Amino acid sequence: MTQDVQFSPEANPFAAAEQVCATLGTLTDALFDHRTTRHPAASLTALREAHHPAAEALFGLPLAPNGPVHTALDRLGTVITAGTARPGSGARLADRATTDLHERYGGGAVRGAIADRGTTSAALFQLPVTGEFADAKLRPPFTPALAALAAGQQTRQPVELPTGAGAEVRLVVPPGFHALTSPGGPAGATARTVPARRPGTAAADPAALAAAEELTGHLGEVADELFGGAGPEPRRDFAVITATLADLFQDSGTAYAGVCALESDGRATDAALVVSLARHPLPITGLATELATVRRHAEVWTVLLPAGPAAVLVEARTVPVPAPLAADGQRRWVVTSVVEAFVPLPDGGTVLCVQLSTARPEDWELYTGAFAELLKSIQFGWDGEAVRPAAGPAPAAVPAPATDPVIDPVIDPVPAAPVGAPPVDFNPFAPVAEPEPAPRPTPAPSPEPAAEAVAAVAEEAVAEAVEVVEEEPKPRKGTPVLIPPPDFDPFAPPTMPLTPAAEPAAAAGAGAAPDPFGTTVAAEQPRDPFGTTVASDGPAVPPPPSTPPRIPAPAEAVAEAAEDEEPKPRKGTPVMIPPPDFDPFAPPTMPLTPPDEPTAEAEADRTPEHRPFG
Repeated sequence: MTQDVQFSPEANPFAAAEQVCATLGTLTDALFDHRTTRHPAASLTALREAHHPAAEALFGLPLAPNGPVHTALDRLGTVITAGTARPGSGARLADRATTDLHERYGGGAVRGAIADRGTTSAALFQLPVTGEFADAKLRPPFTPALAALAAGQQTRQPVELPTGAGAEVRLVVPPGFHALTSPGGPAGATARTVPARRPGTAAADPAALAAAEELTGHLGEVADELFGGAGPEPRRDFAVITATLADLFQDSGTAYAGVCALESDGRATDAALVVSLARHPLPITGLATELATVRRHAEVWTVLLPAGPAAVLVEARTVPVPAPLAADGQRRWVVTSVVEAFVPLPDGGTVLCVQLSTARPEDWELYTGAFAELLKSIQFGWDGEAVRPAAGPAPAAVPAPATDPVIDPVIDPVPAAPVGAPPVDFNPFAPVAEPEPAPRPTPAPSPEPAAEAVAAVAEEAVAEAVEVVEEEPKPRKGTPVLIPPPDFDPFAPPTMPLTPAAEPAAAAGAGAAPDPFGTTVAAEQPRDPFGTTVASDGPAVPPPPSTPPRIPAPAEAVAEAAEDEEPKPRKGTPVMIPPPDFDPFAPPTMPLTPPDEPTAEAEADRTPEHRPFG
């Protein structure tokens, strides 16, 4: 909720009641003039709660659930009752009430409307109107009467109501205000006497007929009180225009709407008062924080009433006066001062909203004093059942579009190929075992001479068969692989025969002079006594040789032996492996040559170092 939509019913649950209050402010400014009957300003403050015996026991008054919504009591004011169990039937009353009031005052054109145009509605007068927040500089002060509500005081417990009665509130309105709502409330809220149906009228709901009859008579009485000294036209205009707002009062949850016309210090003054109920689940602290955040031009206080905690808001609003209602026919704007109180009901989901507005800033303290007394008179009743959150409409199930059934294709089974399973103890990595030679047959004992020839022939045949088996081995599968010995190192360099010339080089390297700069190389590091193995940070670099490397001459004996033996053919490219002390970064060594001796001619031409005579 932002300031641009703070008076919108979609964003603010109290916006409808605030629209009613702004509309009543427009009516008082446009219709009240010098012909209006006004009461003295003392009527708002002359009577106090302490002077009336029923002020502390409003629920003891005869206001049953089927009784009137508000009633006037002598020496106290008008007692208002509103509850969650009195919603009414929702029947529309505006058209029937305006028709009856036209007949009562003899017809004719209402102010701002065309005569004999048909049914008179609020739209003909550009009603209702919506107020807008005014500049913070125009905001009225938070008067001492309102500030006194923030002081600590004793609170009242809600009156226990029978089960099903819901939450109910009662309060006292000062006698200076004139009610514009029906005393019995909307149709179906209270029991009324159904009037006889007039001839020629269509059948209607009896409760709606009774409510319209009661509203017509009540608005006629109010118009006669306010314009008793004037002709019928001001009374007709006020009564008919007010009757067009009857449906607006019902839709906004307004339980009481009234106006007052007073005279203070010889000048005319007027105000509007609206009492309504709205659903709001936030606690009072959350509601006060929301109001202070959204309405930054307003001043919001949290106060403690006898009925419980409440939030009080004070701000300035600009209200339009439509051209049909203005005396000069021109649309104009009026700045009004507004005080609004929000009091949560004990059911935890309903809030009582009471607001008062006036276009007379000079009488602000007068009206806020009466408003503070009204808030002190609030009393609650409750049946002990918490309100249930409103259930939203269930979304309608969207039927799925009908589709043709899908038949799965039938796949013919593929015959499997026979696979020979190996035995359980089969090892695919075991070497191929060579076949064992067949054992030779043991010679039989020398037979008789008659059988020697047969035995010799059989023995020769067996020997020939064994030779055939040995000569023709069975064919084997795969490629024969030579298995290396267990200590074979595939990454070791090929071993070369040591030459006798390599020994002096090794001895010369061992006797090298130590580094004068104290550089420690990997070969010179002492052995770790704890046996810790540390990985080197980079590639190992051999230490630079102290003497130039010497290439030993090949030995003649080795060369002759190499010539006699034919080397076995090897695969790959031969690579010369450098000696261990080879330094690839050392500059190439040049043979040392003795310096040239100076010639005699150059010696003669050279300038002497010392010339004794300059």
